[in-house]
Amino acid sequence: MLRTVKTFAVAAAAALALGLASAPSATAAPSEGFYDPPADLPAGNGTLVRSEPMKLALTLKGLYMPGTATRLLYTSTDEAGAPAAVTGAYIEPTKKWTGKGPRPLVAVAAGTQGQGDACAPSKSLETFINIQGNELGIGYEIPSIHDFLNRGMAVVLTDYIGLGTTDRVHTYTNRLDMGHALLDAARAALKLPNTSVTAASPVGLYGYSQGGGAAGSAAELAPTYAPELNLKGAFAGAPPANLVEVLKSADGTDLTGVIAYAINGITPYHPELQGALDELATPAGKEALEKVKTQCIGSTLLSYGFQKTSKWTTTGKSLYDTVKNDPALRAPVDAQRIGTLKPSIPVQVLTGTKDDIVDHAQAKQLAKDWCAQGVNVTYVPVVQPIGTAGTALNHLTPMITRLVPSHDWLADRLAGKSVRSNCSSLWLLP
Repeated sequence: MLRTVKTFAVAAAAALALGLASAPSATAAPSEGFYDPPADLPAGNGTLVRSEPMKLALTLKGLYMPGTATRLLYTSTDEAGAPAAVTGAYIEPTKKWTGKGPRPLVAVAAGTQGQGDACAPSKSLETFINIQGNELGIGYEIPSIHDFLNRGMAVVLTDYIGLGTTDRVHTYTNRLDMGHALLDAARAALKLPNTSVTAASPVGLYGYSQGGGAAGSAAELAPTYAPELNLKGAFAGAPPANLVEVLKSADGTDLTGVIAYAINGITPYHPELQGALDELATPAGKEALEKVKTQCIGSTLLSYGFQKTSKWTTTGKSLYDTVKNDPALRAPVDAQRIGTLKPSIPVQVLTGTKDDIVDHAQAKQLAKDWCAQGVNVTYVPVVQPIGTAGTALNHLTPMITRLVPSHDWLADRLAGKSVRSNCSSLWLLP
């Protein structure tokens, strides 16, 4: 009970810091069984399985979001090539689109919410604070979504595979699962009846942190996985493009627990990794991997903040050192690498130069990798003169301070404006 109270306090502090409404609606709730996928899914990716109207949380000191929302359950494909049910939400703006052409659609990939079903972004989108059992989800993506709607852009938000749906554990930072879920959210939104978006609508991809990885993955998967989408641009903020390096940068920080999320997101598809973990993990490590499966980020922070993963291994080595030096363990982690495929749209990669959670160097390397393939890249380093000692301040600050410029960049792409790559000057930038 004490832990729940502490988690709620963290959430309330975050709400006040963002200037958002602090009280969730007691009447808003999904219909019974909505998040339970059917045993048999219809064929195709991005196929609508079910939908229903949903409320939207208050935002910006009591103002309502300028739109009407629909909860979605749609189909996607997981890393194993199997059908997967994914939930999310579509928001139809009440504001007019003043740009040229049809109304755009922004597919939003949320940042780290947690691994438990209570953390699904569509749930906190409805109430801002979603309390489910002892867990609490926080809708910190709401200001970003509000701004897109205020510009007259439609928004679709994915819950990712396994986050919210009751049939499996969320496959956190799994490259294929994230990218597929985001692209299929856009497909599902375009199939929803009685909306103002059509197959001709320009589509943008947007995400920060975990969401940045999802947007980056979706951008490079789209040419083969979803070529019919009218994609115009993708923003990937603080993307965990090289998960091996993020195992190092996140270790010993207040978000050490996200490493357990990531391991849980890979092992369902790699039994050999699970077998190795059975031998390598200490009781404390096994407990962490199991415990975080039902947690939201606040609980995980309180449970594992500033711990070292060396306490989770029988060798006393960090998970980074363990994975890096064992080819069998490294292979499934390396398989999550973003940057090996070529997006066909302009992309912006943003990273804080002293990001204390998602390593800056690997994010810049993503820009380099795409530049080397001839991608139109806008690389934006946010210069940070001092570190923030693993408190995540340097990780989170650019998400807030660069929100409007990043939205401006994506809005220009959706309006058909051209952009010049800065790949030629990448070597001069931090």
